Amino acid sequence: MSLTLTFLGTGTSHGVPMIGCPCAVCHSADPRDRRLRTSVLLEWPLADRDTPCRVVVDTGPDFRTQALAHGLTWLDALLFTHSHADHIFGLDDVRRFNHLQRAAMPAYADAMTAADLRHTFRYIFDQADQRGGGLPQVTLQEVTAPFVLGGQLVIPVPVMHGRRPILGYRIGGVAYLTDCNAIPETSWPLLADLDVLVLDALRDRAHPTHFSLEEAVAVATRVGARRTLFTHVCHELPHASTCARLPEGMALAHDGLVVTASAEAA
Repeated sequence: MSLTLTFLGTGTSHGVPMIGCPCAVCHSADPRDRRLRTSVLLEWPLADRDTPCRVVVDTGPDFRTQALAHGLTWLDALLFTHSHADHIFGLDDVRRFNHLQRAAMPAYADAMTAADLRHTFRYIFDQADQRGGGLPQVTLQEVTAPFVLGGQLVIPVPVMHGRRPILGYRIGGVAYLTDCNAIPETSWPLLADLDVLVLDALRDRAHPTHFSLEEAVAVATRVGARRTLFTHVCHELPHASTCARLPEGMALAHDGLVVTASAEAA
């Protein structure tokens, strides 16, 4: 059984191009330098239906654009890494999937992120406050341990985003770790024997809440995945020339990139 990962977006909170920026990457003709806000689509086969299980990680401000670009007409669940604006502000567009699927959308997040979602989107989660139609229907579930989704074991991977603990996720042979600058020692064993590691690599210069490219390469070397793809990339890293200087088996991801990895039934 295989798992397919599609990069819906690979950019920072500003996206690339940035508003009003004259730099070469923001005006690049290479489509791989155009980066929507970071998100991925995970798909794997289900035994009891013809269509695969489809899960999106993070619904940033570009979620609607990403769903249209990739022809998404249903989703089985949402996973959230954390509650910064560039990872949650597209949540309202879930209501279209509610209409298409005639069902509420399951969503998974850690305790802090779940609390932030309930506060930011009070009109969704406060039943007493709901009035009128067109409101998203989301069933929010707190992640405290590995859980089964569509027959696959979803393993939360705690990482640090500055001083804030957030979640990455491992499903089968894929681990997705965006927006991080440190991996606790207890999380390293969760990253053993990966087909694909997706890892934050903001830019060459150091940053207080994200891995630099050099730091990300060091992490990827220690993990030893068969393939590493860097995401949450800013406009300081042009795709082609940056990939040319990376070690074998490592590259910048780009919007629309599709990769496959192993998947194991839970």
